Amino acid sequence: MQRKQLSIQGVRRKDKMSHILWKSLVVSPAVLGATLLVSASAMAAPNTTTEVSAADKQAAVEIAPKAAEIIAQAAPTSDDTKVLDQVNRYSKEGSSNSQAQVTSVSQFSDVQPTDWAFQALQSLVERYGCIAGYPNGTYRGNRALTRYEFAAGLNACLDRVNELIATATADLVTKQDLATLQRLQEEFSAELATLRGRVDSLEARTAELEANQFSTTTKLVGEAIFAVSDAFGGRTGDANNTVFQDRVRLSLETSFTGRDKLTTRLAAGNASAFSLRDQANTILNTPLNGTREGTQTYQVGSTGNNGVRIDRLTYEAPIGPAQVYLAASGGRHDHYAAVNNPYFHDGDDGGNGALTTFASESPIYRIGGGAGIAVNLPFSSGGSIFKPSSLTLGYLASDANNPGNNTGLFNGSYAALGQLNFAVGDRLALAATYVHGYHAAGTALFDSGAGLNGNNGLTGGVVGTGQANYLGNTLVQTAANSNSYGVSAAFRPSNNLSVSGFVTYHDVNGVGAGDDFEAWSYGGGIALPDFGKKGNVLGIFAGAEPYARNRVTPGGYSGGNAPIHVEGFYKYRVSDNISVTPGVIWLRAPGQNNAEENAFIGTLRTTFTF
Repeated sequence: MQRKQLSIQGVRRKDKMSHILWKSLVVSPAVLGATLLVSASAMAAPNTTTEVSAADKQAAVEIAPKAAEIIAQAAPTSDDTKVLDQVNRYSKEGSSNSQAQVTSVSQFSDVQPTDWAFQALQSLVERYGCIAGYPNGTYRGNRALTRYEFAAGLNACLDRVNELIATATADLVTKQDLATLQRLQEEFSAELATLRGRVDSLEARTAELEANQFSTTTKLVGEAIFAVSDAFGGRTGDANNTVFQDRVRLSLETSFTGRDKLTTRLAAGNASAFSLRDQANTILNTPLNGTREGTQTYQVGSTGNNGVRIDRLTYEAPIGPAQVYLAASGGRHDHYAAVNNPYFHDGDDGGNGALTTFASESPIYRIGGGAGIAVNLPFSSGGSIFKPSSLTLGYLASDANNPGNNTGLFNGSYAALGQLNFAVGDRLALAATYVHGYHAAGTALFDSGAGLNGNNGLTGGVVGTGQANYLGNTLVQTAANSNSYGVSAAFRPSNNLSVSGFVTYHDVNGVGAGDDFEAWSYGGGIALPDFGKKGNVLGIFAGAEPYARNRVTPGGYSGGNAPIHVEGFYKYRVSDNISVTPGVIWLRAPGQNNAEENAFIGTLRTTFTF
C-alpha cells in the first residue's frame, strides 16, 4: 500500500538552521537499528546497549492491532565503522554545551522522555495503538531513545494512520494529530529514509543467504593445530629433533530437530610421538616395551601423512529426560560421560586444553572405544546434597564392523561403563566410575579403542607405561578381562580458580599363566582461567601415569617406580578463533624406573577454530 502524504497547511517549521541540516546529513547513512518500547506512562528502550538478557531474547516489539511489525535494533556492519564514529562524536557534542538553547529535536542525539517529540509520539501511540510492547504488556522503564529507535516507532505510527485512512476510517484521525505527524516526519526525515533503505538492503542480503546456504540443517566446525615440539634430557634428547606437526579436524554437525546432533568428522594429521630412551639407549615406546608417557593430544588420531579419514560418526538426541548417544565409528567414553576436568579437557583431545592425554582426562575413559550406545539418565533434584544427579551407562565395541571370529559387536573387544554423577551446588562435581572391558589379543588396555593410528605403526595405548598397557606375558600377547574403578572431582571455589583430580585402579585378568596384574594412576591439576586476559588459561597438572609394578615387558624392560608426570601450560587467547599454548612436560622415572634419566618435552601449540 502506498503511503499517503500527510499535509496540514497550518503547521510549519519556524526554524531550519543549516547547521542542523548538516548534522542530519552526517548521521543519515548510519545504521543503528531500532527497537521502540512505549508505555502508557513512558516509552523507552529496554537497554541503551545492544546486550539483551536471556529472558528478553524471545521478546519483540509488536505493531498492533492489524499491522504486526517487529522492530529490532540492528548491529552495524564493518562498512559503517567510519560513519558510526561520526555519530558517536556528534552524540557527545551536547554534553559539553548543555546550557545552549535548541529549537529542533534534530539537534538532539537522543530523544529524552521530556522532549516534545517523545511526548507527541507517546500521545499518538496511546490514541491509535500503533505499537504494542513486550508480550507481558510492559515497556521496561522511562529511558532515552536513540534517534533511530524513535524513527522506527514513528514509522510504525505512520503506517497505522495511513491504514486507517485507506480503510475509510479517516474520521478517526484528527487534524491536530496529522499536524503532529507531519512535523515529526520532517524532523526525522533522515532517520526514516535510512531505516527504510537499510531494511530493504537487509532483506535482500537475507534472501541471498537463504538461496545460497550450504544446508538448512548442517554447519561446519573446524579445528587446525600447528605444533612445534622437541624432547630433551639424556639419551631421549639425543635421539629426537625439533618437529613441526599438524592435525586438522572438520566436523559436519547436523541437527534435524534443534535438540539432536549428528557429528560426521574428517581428520588428517602427521604427528608422531617422541622416542623415549633409557640410559642404554633402549627405545621405551616400541611395540615390545610400549610406554606411552608424554603422548600429546594432537598426536592421537594422526593419519601418518595427512591422509583424510572419518574418525567420528556419532548421533546424540534426547528421549524424554534421558540423553542418548549412538556411535557408528570413533566413539569414545568422554563423548557422553562427564570427565570432571575443566580447562584441561577439551572434547576428545582437542587443541584448547592440556598438552597431553594424561592431563586431559582420567585414563579410565581411554579403556575401549569404537561403536556402541550410551545413555545419561538424570535424577530428580532435592534431598541430600550428596544425592546422585545422574547415571551414565555406555557400551563401546572396537571391532563392531568386523563379522569375523572373535570380533563383531559382542564377541570382540569392548568396554562397558557405568558412572554415578554427583553435583553439590554449582561449584563441586563428583563422579564414581566403573568400566568392565574385554581386550582381544594384540590390543592395549588404554587404547581408546584404536590406539595411535598412523603413529609409525605403534599399536600400544595412548597413555601410561608399557607395563600397564601390555596384555599377556613376556612370551606372547593374550586376551584379557579388566575391571577398572575410578573417582574424579572438580571444584571451582571462584570464577578464576579451578581444582580437579582423579584416582584409578585397574584389575587385569589374563587368559594365560602369569598374565594377571594391577595398575594404578592418579593426578590433579590447578587451572587459573582468565589469567592475564579474558580467555587465557594457566594450568599445572601433576600425577602418575598408569603403571603396574612387578611386570616385565616382552622387550625385557621392568621397573617398579611410579612414573611421575608434571605439566605446565599457558593458553593465550589471540582472538575468538586463535589460541597459542606454550608448555613444558617433565617425565620423571620414565618406564617406571627411577634410575633412568628425566625426559622433558617442550611444545608451542597454535590452535585455529572455525
